[in-house]
This record gives sequence, structure tokens and C-alpha cells, in this order.
Amino acid sequence: MTVRFLLLQSSGRTAGNTHRALAIAEASLRAEAELTGEPLELETLHLAQMDLQPCAGCRICFNKGETSCPRKDDLLSIKARMKAADGIVLAGPVYVHDVNGVLKNWIDRMAHVCHRPEFAGKTALLIATTGGTPVKHALRTMEVALWTWGFRIAGKRGLVTGANMAAEEMKRRHSAVIMRAARKLFQDVRQKGYLKPSFLSLMVFRIQQSGWGKSAPGSIDFAYWNDKGWLDTRRCSYFFPHRANPVKVAVARAAGSVTAAFMT
Repeated sequence: MTVRFLLLQSSGRTAGNTHRALAIAEASLRAEAELTGEPLELETLHLAQMDLQPCAGCRICFNKGETSCPRKDDLLSIKARMKAADGIVLAGPVYVHDVNGVLKNWIDRMAHVCHRPEFAGKTALLIATTGGTPVKHALRTMEVALWTWGFRIAGKRGLVTGANMAAEEMKRRHSAVIMRAARKLFQDVRQKGYLKPSFLSLMVFRIQQSGWGKSAPGSIDFAYWNDKGWLDTRRCSYFFPHRANPVKVAVARAAGSVTAAFMT
């Protein structure tokens, strides 16, 4: 079976720190595929070079669906490539202690997926490069967005690189940690790690299940969840059949039900 990865990078530099870190991750994915004999497909998208217009805040994507968005640009094409991949590597630089504007705009434009998690069953690795400022907040922004969209987060790495680290220096200082993370991503996808969701993921699913089950039947969000079968509280405990421990599932769902009761 072919394993497909999409590499997304948000830096405006085509040969800067983020690009060099992503190149190491790509090389590691190729090495893992060769080692395991798995057919591999890789695609790289430079978000800064794509047509991604700012979000208008009109809520049309929430109320009518993303295909009705007045911004006719590359967003839906990017989404289609993400859905075709088994896993993604998302990489970007830190600007003012957070993700850069290109990446934040992309996250904003994908906000409708927070309501309709289209990427359940997909896995992601997150990489942030920084000249010297803290990287924790940027990685958290990336993690919360993708996790909310349904992704399993296989790893996240922050790299202190200075203003513009030479390629050989990048390899010397950071290749080991990047390659380990990429190998983990590859193996997680190959071994279908998403079939064992975390306690938190199970609990949040129950909260969402309760919330969308009470939403207006005519809404696009209700229809999406209902069509997927996710609103069936007796038969559905997660986005898809999984291998989580039954006791963990039961406790997580109980915790989610209690939390949902306080949220309504």
C-alpha cells in the first residue's frame, strides 16, 4: 500500500531555516520507506506562494459550507491534497512568539473544520523554527488547530536556528531530532496509531457529540455529524471504529457527558 505524505511549509523563504528542516524530514521519510519497502508519495506545498486570501469573517463556511466561501482561491485545493495524504508535516517559522501570518491565515480559513473534523484518521508532525525566541506558543497554535480538525499529533519539534542557519549546520545540530520525529510519523501512519485515540480525544468527541446533537437539525454541522453516524450515542464512541481500551472509553465518555452538561 502506498503511503502518502504532504509537506506544508509557511515560510516566505524558499531556502531558509524552515525549508532546510523540512528537507531533513523528507529525507528521513524516504529512508524509512526504502527500509520498509513501502511505496511512498511525497508532495510539498509552500503556503506563502499560494493564493490564500484573508478570512472575511462572514461565517458562510460555517452556515452554508466552505464551497460557498466568497474567497475563490487555493484553499479547497490545499484541503483536497491534505485529505489525499495519510500524514502531513506542517512546518513554519516563529514570528513574535507565534506562527507567522501566512500560517495563521491558513488556520483561520480552515476554521470550519473545527465544526466538521474532516481529518480524523490522519496523522501530523509539527515543526517550528525560531531565531531565538520561545517556540512553545507557536507549536501550541499549530497543535490545537490540527488536533481540533481530527489529526493525531505524532510529534512536535521546536528548533532554535538563528536568523539563517547554513544547511550543513542545520544537519549537524538538528538532523537527529528531526529524523527521529519523521521516523515516528512514518511508523505511526504505517501502524495505524490513530486507531488508539487518547483519553482526551475520546472525551472531547463525546462533548462534541452532545453539542452537535442539540444543534438545529437544519444546520450544515448537524447534517455533517448525522450523515457520518457520529450522533448515535449508543453505537458511536469516536469518529471511526478503534482499538482503545473499553474501560478508558467508558470513563472518557462519562467525563465528556458531565463536562457537556456544564457547557449547555
